[in-house]
Amino acid sequence: MSQSSTMKAAILMEPGHFEVREVPKPHCGPDEVLIKVERVGICGTDVHIFHGNYAADKLPLIPGHELVGTIEQLGETVQHLDVGSRVVVDINVGCGQCYYCRRNEILNCAEVNQLGISCDGAFAEYLAVPARLVIPVSEHVPVEVAALCEPVACVVRATRKANIGFGQSVVVLGGGPIGNLHVQMLRLVGAAPIVVAEPNEMRAQLALDAGADVVVSDSDQLKETVLSMTDGRGADVVIESVGLPALYEKALDLIRPGGHISAFGITGPDDALSMSILDMILKENSIKGSVAGMGEDMHDALTLLSHNRFKTDAFASKAYKLEDIQAAFEGLADHIDVLKTSITVS
Repeated sequence: MSQSSTMKAAILMEPGHFEVREVPKPHCGPDEVLIKVERVGICGTDVHIFHGNYAADKLPLIPGHELVGTIEQLGETVQHLDVGSRVVVDINVGCGQCYYCRRNEILNCAEVNQLGISCDGAFAEYLAVPARLVIPVSEHVPVEVAALCEPVACVVRATRKANIGFGQSVVVLGGGPIGNLHVQMLRLVGAAPIVVAEPNEMRAQLALDAGADVVVSDSDQLKETVLSMTDGRGADVVIESVGLPALYEKALDLIRPGGHISAFGITGPDDALSMSILDMILKENSIKGSVAGMGEDMHDALTLLSHNRFKTDAFASKAYKLEDIQAAFEGLADHIDVLKTSITVS
């Protein structure tokens, strides 16, 4: 084990500005493990943080939460894990005792912290986390696949919360990385038809490759397409995976009476949705929010990835070194055809 008391970390000092510095290496508490970080995916939430649209009050911050790494050190009370094991981490740290934690609704815990979002995360050489949140990864799972566990857990949870099942029609607004994973999850649970709205040609093709039945690039044709594929009713479920108020309003126009919206894409803190409350009541429509996978969602996501239930090749196309993280974030807008950009730490 390294005896150095410092490590390299990428600190977001202010919106749009990372600095890679030597900082104190985290202490491993008695019920924690110290993880040597290998790879971290850049999430849409990280992009929101980078631009100052989310968690701005937490800066300066070490972001990063889509991580995979190896255990470097065990806390003195940890007995169920081994040094050298490759692991992923449930990033949602609640008190573990309250009403919400017991129900696996950890984001509602009064003491919740999310690694890389409300407290320092994985864009660093090391990370200390509670051992109870660490999940070992089978040796046959490649590191770039294991790094997808957290975003896959998010779509596992969203599908559960929306109660999507066999034969339900679903529209996914946005064919980016998380939209693509939504499509693959929907395919696994038997949803049909699956319609994706995505204007980018490359992402549209990737959505078709992932299992979408139809991809609509012209927003003016979307409602007509949805109605034609649902016998004129509208979709059972619409998933907003981008985070734009206009798309949430579009979702309201696409669901059938009795259908619902899966609110997934993160908007700005002051964004609001204009809607007819009376329509919502009389049509028995609903909106259900979901943003993060936690608890058993993480275990199920890793199981699905371990058994090749997701197509992951398109997510492993671009990686930067930790020292180049500023360029990685600044280059995201120029690589819209890339589903996942990652940071290689070690």
